[in-house]
Amino acid sequence: MINLCGFAVSNYYNKTKLVLLEKEIAFTEEEVFPSQTEALLNRSPLGKIPFIETEYGCLSESQVILEYLEETYPEIALYPADSFERAKCRELIQHLELNVELHARRLYKEALFGGTVSDEVKAEVKERLDIGLKGLARLAKFSPYIAGDSYTAADCVAWLHFYMVSMASQKIYGTDLVVMHIPAVASYMQFIETRPHVQKVAADREVAMANFFK
Repeated sequence: MINLCGFAVSNYYNKTKLVLLEKEIAFTEEEVFPSQTEALLNRSPLGKIPFIETEYGCLSESQVILEYLEETYPEIALYPADSFERAKCRELIQHLELNVELHARRLYKEALFGGTVSDEVKAEVKERLDIGLKGLARLAKFSPYIAGDSYTAADCVAWLHFYMVSMASQKIYGTDLVVMHIPAVASYMQFIETRPHVQKVAADREVAMANFFK
């Protein structure tokens, strides 16, 4: 059985968890926080989360884990069968993570953790988010899912990252930059949140956040 290691405040942990649930793969959860202890570095090479433990050993990096799960448990597919559409699904994930969420996470120190981010960083991040979200708007279909007419791994990723980026941008800029650039996101999020496994991950995330920030 797969052991998912990390904690439910992390959108990358929740991304992996949601895919495990949607693919109906049996797994356990172990709360692990990032560190540089030798014990953790033996399981995750940079001491990061999430990672999974399998019968063959540990595997880190959430997108690598998603690809492994798709190949190892193909019964419930979360990537299109057609090679080009499969690539388009991956393209969406890449844009979400590298051109949107990666920039937004520079705001999390202040938006989530009570720290301070400089005005220079805020201005730079906003510029990058404006560019990234406009690009993402050109790719997203919302018909009704982000990659087309089927629920895919891109939806698992999009739902979680949209939530975090929206929350951070509202707290830092007073504006939901995601909805500003991609108006269809508001109804899309409501639609995705009708899925039982999404509701499960959202509920667990709320509990984890309450415990983490109390």
